[in-house]
Amino acid sequence: MRSILYFFLLTGIAVITTGVQAQEQLDTWQHQGGNDTFPTGIRSGEWYAMKSKTSSKKIIVAVLDSGIDIHHPDLTDNIWVNPGEIPGNGIDDDQNGYTDDLHGWNFLGGPNGESVIHESLEVTREYAKERSIWEDADVGKLKGKKKKAYVAYLEKKDLIETRRAGAEKQLAEMQVTSELVMGALYAAKEELNGDSLDVGRLENATREEVQIAASIIQNVQEQGIEVESIDWLIEIAEMQFEEMILPYEEDLQYTYNPDYDARKIIEEDYFDFSKNNYGNNQVDGDFAVHGTHVAGIIAATRHNDLGMDGVADNVAIMCLKVVPNGDERDKDVANAIRYAVDNGALVVNMSFGKGYSPEKFLVDDAMKYAAKHDVLLVVGAGNESTNIDEEPKFPNDLYRKKPLFGSKRAKNFLSIGALSPEGGKEAVAEFSNYGREDVDIFAPGVFIYSTTPDSTYEFLSGTSMAAPVVSGMAALIRSRYPDLSALQVKEIIMESSRKLPTKLIQPGTFDEVSAEDLCVSAGMADVVRAMQLAAKTKGKAKLKKRKEKSLYPGKKTRT
Repeated sequence: MRSILYFFLLTGIAVITTGVQAQEQLDTWQHQGGNDTFPTGIRSGEWYAMKSKTSSKKIIVAVLDSGIDIHHPDLTDNIWVNPGEIPGNGIDDDQNGYTDDLHGWNFLGGPNGESVIHESLEVTREYAKERSIWEDADVGKLKGKKKKAYVAYLEKKDLIETRRAGAEKQLAEMQVTSELVMGALYAAKEELNGDSLDVGRLENATREEVQIAASIIQNVQEQGIEVESIDWLIEIAEMQFEEMILPYEEDLQYTYNPDYDARKIIEEDYFDFSKNNYGNNQVDGDFAVHGTHVAGIIAATRHNDLGMDGVADNVAIMCLKVVPNGDERDKDVANAIRYAVDNGALVVNMSFGKGYSPEKFLVDDAMKYAAKHDVLLVVGAGNESTNIDEEPKFPNDLYRKKPLFGSKRAKNFLSIGALSPEGGKEAVAEFSNYGREDVDIFAPGVFIYSTTPDSTYEFLSGTSMAAPVVSGMAALIRSRYPDLSALQVKEIIMESSRKLPTKLIQPGTFDEVSAEDLCVSAGMADVVRAMQLAAKTKGKAKLKKRKEKSLYPGKKTRT
């Protein structure tokens, strides 16, 4: 991010800059590539410079994410508008089951216009459900599957209780630090008594807390940051301590709190899988940085002299809100995929993931529905520096129950790892997940400059940023070559990839591995090569009539 984040620690305070100072052309690096400066970009800038005369059609890309600022000046022209809906009349004009769904749907919304922002982790919710089963059980008599289930429950319990204890400890330590630092700064303000900042005067003061303030100021200045005044420093310190304390408070109140129930806001029975039209039409809202950033990577208006350019140039973003500040729920994801398919999306971007998926059968069936209707699903691989062949993340393409006929994997699914702009052995982002079988390809995902709410822009990093780069590519291909099927588009993106360096640093380690160890294609996305291959590929798309009845016509319990 462009803003500078100061972490004030105890005496002799260190100041760490976590923001990114924009380097020349860094805000467009994902569009470059194949050169010494940014060797891992996708070369979309080069392809657009070719001035291709191929006609295009508008492609709907569904973004399943947090809120999206649909009024951002770099996005507003490329937000999907439901052609069958009359805005604001309180009627389901197109009879798709969703009233006034002009730009998409909020599956986290309540009937009074509220929306879920904070949510617990899936493992927390699983622990909460199983706690009532096992807390009074006679564990000495457990055998077989029940004993195995109890052991799994104990693992969840240990994880939640350990994380809560850690958050409580960190919060207490941070509060002590905050009191010490802020007390020192206010003592320094009192010492100066309205005079201009004089570090020497503070150093020579008799009060110890004033001397601590002098040490704080000196450490800030040593980082090359000008301290404008003591009032300025107090304001910055208060703001940063609030930001530093907040995650631990959220961990205790929401993330690892088994007694928190976010679904009260939505006012629906989560386990009634026959119901899919809960929520509301408020697709933007307070928690919208992530979704707006993802949407901009795909679809920010090109060449309008504003912030940045999206990868695709003839696209409409369908806004589907399913991601809270916490783990998304399988039912919401499944219903959002089905909504996207039924309402014309050809590409679905899912920049989220989690470690548990108790209702995965819902998501699996939605992915099969998308495959049946020729819709491509693009998912970020995750940011834990983990081999997801061994430690799966969800959603993924491996069906929980293998079909009687056909593949055990969803063929219309692309899993995307993240690249840094550096190239060479460090081409793969140090945080990116990887997998010889479960990550398909890599794309730019570090220091990606894109849209954020209220007409702003920021640099963000993650496989959440890499996935929409590939979704944008898929939309670009489908807009120029609409006869290509979703499976063909996937094959084109994979087969046209530029090879990664022979040796790479394995994320999370210092070990060198081959590109084949990190992903299926052993490559990175390349627009020029993809578009050239698409031009030579005979289309096989067979669009089927969309919208079917729910596969779950009655109330279902967990399976």
